Amino acid sequence: MKIVYTDVLVIGGGLAGLRLAIGAKRRGHDALILSLVPAKRSHSKAAQGGMQASLGNVIKGQGDTEDVHFEDTVRGSDWGADQEVVRMFVNTAPKAVRELAAWGVPWSRVRKGDRDVIVNGQKVTITERDEAHGLIAQRDFGGTKKWRTCYAADGTGHAMINTVADQAIADSIPVHERKEALALIHDGARCYGAVVRDLVTGEVSAYVATATAICTGGAGRVYRTTTNAVICEGIGHALALETGVAALGNMEAVQFHPTGIFPAGILVTEGCRGDGGLLKDVDGHRFMPDYEPEKKELASRDVVSRRMEEHIKKGKGHKSRFGEHIWLDITLLGEKHIHTNLREVWDICHYFLGVDPVKDLIPVRPAQHYTMGGVRTKPTGESPTLKGLFSAGEAACWDMHGFNRLGGNSVAETVVAGMIVGETIADYCDKLANTPTVPLGLVREFVEREQAKLEAFTKGGGREDASLIKGEMQDLMTAKVGIFRTGRDLEEAVDKLQKLLVRSRSIGLRSPSLGANPELVTAYRVQRMLKIALSIAYGAAVRTESRGAHFREDFPRRNDAEWLKRTLATWKGESDTLPTLGYEALDVKRMELPPGWRGYGAKDYIDHPDTPERQKAVEAIRAQHANDRFAMQKALMDYEHLLPEILRGRNERIDERF
Repeated sequence: MKIVYTDVLVIGGGLAGLRLAIGAKRRGHDALILSLVPAKRSHSKAAQGGMQASLGNVIKGQGDTEDVHFEDTVRGSDWGADQEVVRMFVNTAPKAVRELAAWGVPWSRVRKGDRDVIVNGQKVTITERDEAHGLIAQRDFGGTKKWRTCYAADGTGHAMINTVADQAIADSIPVHERKEALALIHDGARCYGAVVRDLVTGEVSAYVATATAICTGGAGRVYRTTTNAVICEGIGHALALETGVAALGNMEAVQFHPTGIFPAGILVTEGCRGDGGLLKDVDGHRFMPDYEPEKKELASRDVVSRRMEEHIKKGKGHKSRFGEHIWLDITLLGEKHIHTNLREVWDICHYFLGVDPVKDLIPVRPAQHYTMGGVRTKPTGESPTLKGLFSAGEAACWDMHGFNRLGGNSVAETVVAGMIVGETIADYCDKLANTPTVPLGLVREFVEREQAKLEAFTKGGGREDASLIKGEMQDLMTAKVGIFRTGRDLEEAVDKLQKLLVRSRSIGLRSPSLGANPELVTAYRVQRMLKIALSIAYGAAVRTESRGAHFREDFPRRNDAEWLKRTLATWKGESDTLPTLGYEALDVKRMELPPGWRGYGAKDYIDHPDTPERQKAVEAIRAQHANDRFAMQKALMDYEHLLPEILRGRNERIDERF
């Protein structure tokens, strides 16, 4: 049995995993990263539009602070987020974007003087301040009061992942590529690392660590149409779920991006609408102001996606041989802007559609985009139920996003969570009491168990086809667990997914090879993907309300009285066909921003019984500290003690110096 030892084992080589590993390594701990692909090919690279941070550099961002970013994020989450975590995030985001600048990310920059922009479909001239010249530029994004999204044209993820990966290389952090974690090694109380398979040779080995971090990104590939890369299959989620101890939080919260190019589903950045692009129907009519007069195309993603689908249902979609879609019009932005700030969009449209967005409309329709749910963690990033297990980024339910994520907050979260959890995981490793006495018998037991599972696929004589099962799952999730949900559809989905899971236990292979065998990989992954799909569908079926991206047509109201709580899913036994659901209540009395109307979308919701009292207390505190926003915030909800000390400082801006 081959065993690799390290202090910190990071599963996933995207932005979150890389930044976490860098943090641990710079604190003196060995860190090792497992990645399915070369780190610079991780899905983080696909982020286009930008990273939110309240810098307040551009004139349209003037007056932005952590307070504004906090409110935007909490409202965007439809009050599903952990507000202490949101505070940790918004305080650290400006530090993160400036760190990235110091490392070499080529952020687009402010140019002083007049410039023409498109606002609400009209060309207007704005004047950038002389003192802002050369600072990091920011664009508008959905669900925000200020222009806050920092960007590198529309290749932000590309620039970020290359830069952060280079830092990891400079720090001599090993990345073991083409390696896949099959199971977490644990004794029910503590995690000791993972069983790992080499995707090239088929070798199964053990990676033993003081701390293990899941940073594997999202689970979009349980759906047929998704903006996610083919590696985003939720396997990190499944690793935690299959322990039977660690929980997944809010898996029913699945985001659909309004502008996936139709029919491929490839992402067209929110930066298109942030820069002034418009959504139009079959008649060329700009319809979003009819539904959302306040935010229009820049309402939050869950709202825009629903409005698009509603409009299509009214017969206003453009019919094509692939189905119906909406048009995205960015022609009004002009050729220079498109080729400078949206050049990846031009490439995507040109090569995948044969469309020139300088002069042609872009066919778009909502596509699965983001998994708000993930491995439930404390603000430190550690699992509350399995010691030594951490998670960061899209794989985690930290829980920063609640039931809907704002654009630009995800790529920001990868780096911010990486910074924070990198420090807390180093703190964990610093303590001698956390150094494990490795139970080699347990390690061997897990390795042999996973090896036996692989051999069962090649020798079991099963008749089921893994690819067919996977396709049926994806079609079912797309049809029944999408943007609009009903109890009937969800019950049907849960029933059929359970049957697919049972069938998956009888998968047979054409090739008996335990080495480089894509059919074998599909076989063991689809079993795990089905558990993730069931966690989504079952959680959605039980949650009889609408909140953020989870919209029940039969229960269209947000119901804070009954459902202001986080779903926790665990998988107790291998023979089970459903997760076990539990719930974690959100405490209104501790909220800095009590539940209310988001500023867009429906105003129809059922209040929590504690909301009126908390609202009165908040108003009194705000009146008492009206002249000192920092004292006000501390009195409302003290969070700073949760942050690593190195990240606690205040953020300076042009208009706010300390």
